[in-house]
Amino acid sequence: QVQLVESGGGLVQAGDSLRLSCAASGRTFSTYAMGWFRQAPGKEREVVAAIRWSDGSTYYADTVKGRATISRDNAKNTVYLQMNSLKLEDTAVYYCAADSLFQRLAIRESEYDLWGQGTQVTVSS
Repeated sequence: QVQLVESGGGLVQAGDSLRLSCAASGRTFSTYAMGWFRQAPGKEREVVAAIRWSDGSTYYADTVKGRATISRDNAKNTVYLQMNSLKLEDTAVYYCAADSLFQRLAIRESEYDLWGQGTQVTVSS
């Protein structure tokens, strides 16, 4: 069984930075891409950023472009999301996901088969 465990969420002020981490553990699986999604109250889950494991290619949602950096540590099977200049609208539950199915840069929720439990990020004014 594969587990994705997120950490690093919390309460921060607008303009602050934080770094989310997601570590994969359990049975060996092929990681083709990992991504970060978020879901704000009353809204659908949306992609924030994604990274292709093989070459580090990245994708960012327009809402975080220039403020977010996704990175990976292959040896640790861990993906990070650095968020800077946080805004009130960044408040959400952030989920880590892994695509173990196909070699691609997955950016759609339906393309990911493994999910973490989520970590709350709350940005206050």
